[in-house]
Amino acid sequence: MSDSEEPIEHPITSELDLHTFRPNEIGELLPEYFHECRKQGIFEVRVIHGKGTGALCRGVIAVLEKSEDVISFRGGDETEGSWGATVVKLRSNSV
Repeated sequence: MSDSEEPIEHPITSELDLHTFRPNEIGELLPEYFHECRKQGIFEVRVIHGKGTGALCRGVIAVLEKSEDVISFRGGDETEGSWGATVVKLRSNSV
């Protein structure tokens, strides 16, 4: 991002579509997003990474495995985006 570009605000919901993000952005994005979700009382988030080559999915999994905010995660079922999405369960303790 150049100095003249403003950050893009994304609404905090139970769904995060990563199609507009680069893989190198998710390491900071996901923890910040999960933190905001927990503050708003959202404890389950569907992260849409798409199917593609699997690089974005692998990056998401790597972040989730390290996150203290994450209780568990699983691949989406047929109604949630199948292997193009990951459903994340967040800790509900106070932030």
